[in-house]
Amino acid sequence: MKRIGLLSDTHAYWDDSYLRHFESCDEIWHAGDIGSLELATRLAEYRPFRAVYGNCDGGDLRRLYTEKLRWMCEGADILMTHIGGYPGHYDPRIRAQILARPPKLFISGHSHILKVQYDKALGLLHINPGAAGLQGWHTVRTLVRFSIDAGNFSDLEVIEMPR
Repeated sequence: MKRIGLLSDTHAYWDDSYLRHFESCDEIWHAGDIGSLELATRLAEYRPFRAVYGNCDGGDLRRLYTEKLRWMCEGADILMTHIGGYPGHYDPRIRAQILARPPKLFISGHSHILKVQYDKALGLLHINPGAAGLQGWHTVRTLVRFSIDAGNFSDLEVIEMPR
C-alpha cells in the first residue's frame, strides 16, 4: 500500500504546510504548472516525486518532466497530464489515449477546480486536485491525499488551505 500526496498549479508558490500535509505520504505527485525548479526540488527532497509540466512551466521544468506520464503504482495503471479535461469532456490532446487504453486513475490539473469523479463508461477514477498556489481565481487552495493498494483507491482526503 502507498499513500499519495497530490497537488497541482502551485505556480512557484511555496507553502511550508505542503510538507506537513504530506508527512503521512510515501510519494508526492504534481499535475503541472509547478512554476519553479526550486519548488519541484524541495518536494523531491522530501518524498519520492513524480510530475508533469504544465502550460505555464518554462524550459527548465520541461527538460526534467514530460507532458504526459503513465506508470503502474501498487497494481493501478496511472495516467497524468496537466491539461486533460474530465469524464465526458476529455481534452483532445489526451482523449484518444484514454479511450484506446483507459487507465485506472487519470489525473489532470489546469482548471484550478477540484474534481474527483468516476467515469463509469471507462471504469476509471479522475482526480483534479485543484490549485495549491495563489495564481488564479480560486478562493480556496486544495491538495488531495489518497491510498492505493492492490489496484484499489481508498482513504481519499481533500485538504483545503486558506488563500
